[in-house]
Amino acid sequence: MTLRKQELVNREYYHIFSRSIAKYVVFNDSSDFDRMIKLMNLYRFDNFQYKYSHFIELEATTQALILNDLRNENDLLVEIVAYCIMPTHIHMILRQVKNNGISKYAGRVLNAYSRYFNEKHHRNGPLWTGRFKNVLVEKDEQLLHLTRYIHLNPVSSGLINKPEDWEHSSYAEFIGEKSNKGICNYESVIDIEPKLYKKFVNDGKDYQRSQAIIKSTLIDDYTG
Repeated sequence: MTLRKQELVNREYYHIFSRSIAKYVVFNDSSDFDRMIKLMNLYRFDNFQYKYSHFIELEATTQALILNDLRNENDLLVEIVAYCIMPTHIHMILRQVKNNGISKYAGRVLNAYSRYFNEKHHRNGPLWTGRFKNVLVEKDEQLLHLTRYIHLNPVSSGLINKPEDWEHSSYAEFIGEKSNKGICNYESVIDIEPKLYKKFVNDGKDYQRSQAIIKSTLIDDYTG
């Protein structure tokens, strides 16, 4: 499959995937995972123009004012539907809101994390295997099954036995176990009760049941 032959389209949903160079482990501890989630949250707003390292050095009151200004939903680059951060790669389902929104958003997030990681580990050079990859999600049924595929990724990779044991995905949001609102907006397109969604995901642990439905929304060279 040739990726990005056409310009990404507003209001469409895409499976976004990015892997580290040589499958290098780039998320090593909870602080790394938390950093990525915070970057994903803030950089979806077009008017967030700060480097995150500078933002966190501001006074708390200044940070609060900036965050309050980000409540304008009209300023979103993308809506995050679901995500899963793995030790060597990232899965996201995004809905593009503004022209070039996904490219701008992914570039901001991946570059910001690269700067953080390189400084933390005293290294130089790229962290990711080129630009992100994407596949258009064409049907609601595909979208639902793709969220399950993403949320089961840590299980199928042998990292955990239950998807709720992986803290670095949007699964807790989907099953109503996150204490705050979270960063995902999926309710308008995925209409399923949390208990039913949990059963839906656990019923797919054998993994093969969903592959035929979501095959067209997977990245061809993704194997993990």
